Amino acid sequence: MSVDHASGVSAPGSDPVFLHVRPGMTVIVEDDKDWRMADVIWVDGGARNPKVPTLFQVADVDTGVINWINADVLTHIVPRV
Repeated sequence: MSVDHASGVSAPGSDPVFLHVRPGMTVIVEDDKDWRMADVIWVDGGARNPKVPTLFQVADVDTGVINWINADVLTHIVPRV
């Protein structure tokens, strides 16, 4: 008889959005109560695990301003049509 030893550990409901972001994608960024649409130029990994993205270089779609954002302000990936 097999025993499930992992039953005490709960798996997360879904992956965070930022784990699926790649350069070339368009995303929604929420800073405080403002939001904007931006194109991802570069994805930078973290110090602990370089494969996990933590910083994103984005270009604002409306203004063209390029800046770096943290992964926690990225809320949605805009689907391609």
